[in-house]
Amino acid sequence: MGYSDISLGLSIAFMVVGLVALVWSSDVFVAGSSVLAKALGISPFIIGMVIIGFGTSAPELCVSVMSGLSGHADLSLGNAYGSCSFNIAVILGVSALILPLVTKPAISFVAGPGLAAITLFSLWLLRDGTCSRVEAGILLVAFAVLLPLYCWFDQKTNGASAAPEAGVADATGGTARGRKLLKAFVQVVVGLLVLVGSSHILVWGAVDFAKFAGVSDLVIGLTIIAAGTSLPELASAIASARRGEHEFVLGNIIGSNLFNTLAVVGIATFLSPFKATADGSPAFSPYILTRDLPVMAVLSLSIFAFGINWRRPTQAGRIIRWEGVLWVLSFVAYSVLMFLQETGRW
Repeated sequence: MGYSDISLGLSIAFMVVGLVALVWSSDVFVAGSSVLAKALGISPFIIGMVIIGFGTSAPELCVSVMSGLSGHADLSLGNAYGSCSFNIAVILGVSALILPLVTKPAISFVAGPGLAAITLFSLWLLRDGTCSRVEAGILLVAFAVLLPLYCWFDQKTNGASAAPEAGVADATGGTARGRKLLKAFVQVVVGLLVLVGSSHILVWGAVDFAKFAGVSDLVIGLTIIAAGTSLPELASAIASARRGEHEFVLGNIIGSNLFNTLAVVGIATFLSPFKATADGSPAFSPYILTRDLPVMAVLSLSIFAFGINWRRPTQAGRIIRWEGVLWVLSFVAYSVLMFLQETGRW
């Protein structure tokens, strides 16, 4: 995993420092992104999907690529797909508990079903228990096509509402807008760097603390690593929810899941294709096909079911608190099932 053993005291220190840095950097990152979106006239959803969503998925990319190169297909795919389920059920669930999320029809009708379709496509592609470079290339091409389509569709539906802010001349002949934009850009870069770095420190401390507590490497990989690499998304989503930036929250999760499912898995398997073993066994656990991907598909469709305004479908809907509770409880049930199956108790 790339995490060397450290002492118990250091692992606790890493968790504390990582958590504090994570909270600070997420707030700075979201604040800068919000200013950037308004100043450039870019939809907050696109900022959330591209900058926040992809940026906070850097840990998943690192872990999945390293796992794939070292021959751990289960860990590589489990991290990517497990993070996607965590993103929807826990991160969107917790965000909805903090503040009910307003969802535009475009998000409910396009993003949710779109993620479900991508998940089912991945299920079909991996159905034989392998993933070749050609199949990995298909995932990467799909990502390259769908990303600009998502951006184009969102900008089209927003129309003129995303007009950039006008600059205001100052005494030095420059513009207040220029200084504001530069500050926001620095906030985004610094916030993202600290966000990703602090998540690694926190996961490192948590992994070693779990080892001291006698938890197996298998359970660590299925729980701490998958959830730990989603900490940047969780931190930025909570910060966004507290600020009432609904589109940042939703864009963050949709962008992250799009990136994880297509780009992360595509890059990891392109660099190290998952081939069947010498005796013809699948390269990865069958539970990925029978449990993890189906759960992902259902959770993706729930964005549509919870987000749509059933009385007036053409108007914005709301994901309310009891739906957030349902998401969180569904992840608890999924985690229990996963633990029982992976430890041979089911």
